[in-house]
Amino acid sequence: MFVETDKDSFDFTQFQAIRDRSIGRLFWRLKRFTSAFIEPRLHAIGFTDFKMSYLMFLANIEEGGTTNNELAKRACVTKQMMSKIVGLLEAEGYIYTQKNPSDSRSSIIFLNDRGKELFVSLKACMQEARDKFDSIVGHDRMEQVIDTMVELANKLENGEQ
Repeated sequence: MFVETDKDSFDFTQFQAIRDRSIGRLFWRLKRFTSAFIEPRLHAIGFTDFKMSYLMFLANIEEGGTTNNELAKRACVTKQMMSKIVGLLEAEGYIYTQKNPSDSRSSIIFLNDRGKELFVSLKACMQEARDKFDSIVGHDRMEQVIDTMVELANKLENGEQ
């Protein structure tokens, strides 16, 4: 005899099965691993004040500089929050600012030498993480994962479907 259960009721066993394959949870777990893997390595080579959360700001600074407003938009934070982060990153020596020649009310943000050194060191740490991923699933499968994520991110950001 088959007993049908309420489709809207909570089933913990079903929840656990779904949870293990949840895209959001998987992204979060991989981000957590990556941060825990890379941040201590950067601290060990002298970037003791660095936090992985800084990357969403630093990675959006262009070679010719970026305004606070543009950086806030790219990092998906408010202009006020961006101003606080800029002050912090400038005090910690990763960036510097200059008055915007076309708009004296704003500043242009640049990576300084320490910020550039961070990215050189970060590249080596990221390669070490990538080597670990490759050792688990293989280089070709990892390339497929990255290609798929790039395609998804680009199309979703551009509003394509």
